[in-house]
Amino acid sequence: MAVLAALLLVASGAPAQEWPSRTITLIVPFAAGGGIDASARVQALALAQVLGVSVVVENIGAAGGTVGTARAAKAAPDGYTLLIGNSGTHAYAVTLYKSLPYDPVRDFEPVGLTTDSPRILLVRKDLPVSNLAEFIAYTKANQDKMQYGSAGVGSGTHLPCTLLNMVLGVKVVHVPYRGAGPAMQDLVGGRLDYMCDTIQTGAEQAKGGTVKGIAVIGPRRVPIIDLPTMAEAGLDGVDATVWNGFFLPKGTPREIVLKMHKALDAMIERPDVESRMAQFGLTILPPGERTPEYLASFLPKDIERWAKVIRDAGLAGIAGK
Repeated sequence: MAVLAALLLVASGAPAQEWPSRTITLIVPFAAGGGIDASARVQALALAQVLGVSVVVENIGAAGGTVGTARAAKAAPDGYTLLIGNSGTHAYAVTLYKSLPYDPVRDFEPVGLTTDSPRILLVRKDLPVSNLAEFIAYTKANQDKMQYGSAGVGSGTHLPCTLLNMVLGVKVVHVPYRGAGPAMQDLVGGRLDYMCDTIQTGAEQAKGGTVKGIAVIGPRRVPIIDLPTMAEAGLDGVDATVWNGFFLPKGTPREIVLKMHKALDAMIERPDVESRMAQFGLTILPPGERTPEYLASFLPKDIERWAKVIRDAGLAGIAGK
């Protein structure tokens, strides 16, 4: 019996010791071709090289990323299904959805944050403002006649502008679109007054002169466009940075979580990955903010931060109806 018990103990530890020994699936809970998908594929390729096994991207895009996230939550906790989540799937969704098919905190093992990126405030090119102070003054004086656009109610381009409007104390008509692309087309065409776009697409439009960039809605400047942050431009309390992080299903052995974290750390610090992330407008977070422990403590706070914005805007439970 003693020998049998010893053999069982060895066998129970084998999966973690041998991991990884086969292909890992990285679930990207958004459609192929978007900004998150592009950055995830760069990271997946580099992660495969670090781990020495294939990392295959599986796009499961629907319902703001919640369908793919739910799929990852239900996957076997063996270290072979990895999820890239973000502010939308793990913070906004908690309050936006009346019934969420997963718990962002309880159903996952946090592996670590890797990058973040701010939103960017853009205005139509003929709006008579050139900086944040002028935008604030103009919006307060003309809010009844203005419109702002987004990729849809509760989206990552809606909530940042919702937060901005709250801080400014203005009520501007929101025009939701089926995606950020159509909203940008109307901003370029002058049919919208402003938009809080992703830095990836927004910076390119601003540099091309089709719209005007006013400020970065985050705590740090980004290298792909020379714009001040909201705080530098004189407005505090507006941070709409979107983070990206990795999760494993709940119950994944601790040894595997730590091995995955170590591999992700090595991956994100590679010069080729750092260069590609900068091109996407993503900032690589410092080591202290990339640990499983940091993500575990950070996530509940971020959920509550956005819950207040969503509740105050009357958007709680509006998604998924």
